[in-house]
Amino acid sequence: MSDQRLARITLEPGKCGGSPCIRGYRLRVSDILSLLGSGASLSEILEDYTFLEEEDIFAALEYAAVQLSHPVLIAA
Repeated sequence: MSDQRLARITLEPGKCGGSPCIRGYRLRVSDILSLLGSGASLSEILEDYTFLEEEDIFAALEYAAVQLSHPVLIAA
């Protein structure tokens, strides 16, 4: 996990309902994940969102991985 990479993810209560965004822009981490899940390539995303950098996309993926890495407790 890279703290420098994750610093690209911002949380602002009044922006996008407090959802994690990319570098303060109104583009949510979930938007990036949806684009990738729909089959968009890195180059397509970067072409459509010219303010983005490749590292922003990797930051979104890393942020999602960190959020999903919580331990799962199973009740006996």
